Amino acid sequence: MNPDTANTGLDDAPLIETVELTRIVEETTVVDSVSAVVSRGEIVAVVGPSGAGKSSFLRLLNRLDEPTSGTVYVDGEDYRRFSPRILRQRIGLVPQKPSLVPGTVWENAVRGPKLRGEPVPEERTYELLERLDIADYETKSVSELSGGEAQRVALTRTLVNEPDALLLDEPTSNLDAETESHVEKLLQEIVTDFGIACVIVTHSPDQARRLANRVLSLKGGAVTDRGTSCEVLSR
Repeated sequence: MNPDTANTGLDDAPLIETVELTRIVEETTVVDSVSAVVSRGEIVAVVGPSGAGKSSFLRLLNRLDEPTSGTVYVDGEDYRRFSPRILRQRIGLVPQKPSLVPGTVWENAVRGPKLRGEPVPEERTYELLERLDIADYETKSVSELSGGEAQRVALTRTLVNEPDALLLDEPTSNLDAETESHVEKLLQEIVTDFGIACVIVTHSPDQARRLANRVLSLKGGAVTDRGTSCEVLSR
């Protein structure tokens, strides 16, 4: 039994499962045999000191980086069976510093369907912009956005693709306390309402307590602790 599912009441068929996931770069092990699961409708926080391998682990989950050994299963299938484009549509990542393309908020929000030659889901896009409090910015150039606004546009762009899972790297690091609280509430609603599996890298134990169903603690690329947020963060 995977240690993440033991005695937690989680689904035995998680959306994402990593098995001995490892990445070695120039003889340095940055992710070391990490096995973990993430189910639909839950948030798993990845915590640990700087250099622990948190962001590296996140990038492995949708093959932005390739594992040296081990693998990731998505709905029970080895993720190498999917093309990178399909995989990254299903497992969307919002980096700490989002890369927006020159243009308007709307053009960035619908970039995924446009690149794939698919119809733009206008109703869904409007709903997401509204929920993330940037509907009034639809025609605004992204060059005029604050860091927090750009982060919300990047989140909208990812969610427009209707992902099965959402990977978030320090998603509120550029936000003031009030906006951080608002975005955290929205994330919880989105994960619940859309049944998304979510993995969030955070440097903040308080944020992990507020958001996460479970916590995975890394150090030196390896798992040092796992369990509910109360269990891990109180030890």
